[in-house]
Amino acid sequence: MSRIAGRFAELKTAGRAAFVPFITAGDPDLDTSFEILQELPAAGADLIELGVPFSDPMADGPAVQASSLRALQAGMNVPKVLELVRRFRKADSKTSIILMGYYNPIHAYGTARFAKDAAAAGVDGLITVDLPPEEDEVLRLPANAHGLDIVRLATPTTDDARLKTIANGAGGFLYYVSIAGVTGTKDFAKAEVEKAVARMKAQSGLPCAVGFGIKTPDQAAQIARFADGAVVGSAIVTHVAEGLTNGASRANIVRDVLKFCASLADSVHAACP
Repeated sequence: MSRIAGRFAELKTAGRAAFVPFITAGDPDLDTSFEILQELPAAGADLIELGVPFSDPMADGPAVQASSLRALQAGMNVPKVLELVRRFRKADSKTSIILMGYYNPIHAYGTARFAKDAAAAGVDGLITVDLPPEEDEVLRLPANAHGLDIVRLATPTTDDARLKTIANGAGGFLYYVSIAGVTGTKDFAKAEVEKAVARMKAQSGLPCAVGFGIKTPDQAAQIARFADGAVVGSAIVTHVAEGLTNGASRANIVRDVLKFCASLADSVHAACP
């Protein structure tokens, strides 16, 4: 059983959903992002999505785009992302880490080499936004060979036939995009998302986490009452941006981000299914 599957199994037994924060590796700089990363489990993170910075993040809204740009300007790249995970693993062997990003940096690094090095660093899964199921064999095969789960996305426009294609070969969990659009730009419609999640879980047998439209602890709790996980990204990286704008120290930025994450985690963990 993979570390991702094991964590969802533990949560199912405990009768609660996962809190899954997203941060961009290297935002606003390597050391600050590592400080946030290493403290996320203590703040309540059950799994962590770590964004791989890319210059053209087409699925992301302004907040995550800006975080990616800050990281790139700070000198972040794929080898440094993997080093960040290696440093994290020195103290934490339990919390699942999923790299979320785009295929171009993986292709440039070398797909087979990337899968091997990511697994060796301690990565558990990959979400590659612009690599659809029909084309992901180039990454899925070497990733699976090294024990990495390929986490796939479903959206409000995914019908039953398409869902079967998405579920075939997916691992870890399915990620439901709660809005039709880019990250952090709209609010989700709870009834529609709940219906979609029930359909996905029934057809795939995999846990289903929801993201792209969750901004507040209350919204996270709403999702946690019917989904297996609530993913929050844009709202978290916005706290980084606001700290920089306000001239906050690195320590204060880290403290503010972790305090916000803890409030999200508390709401998710307290929600009754």
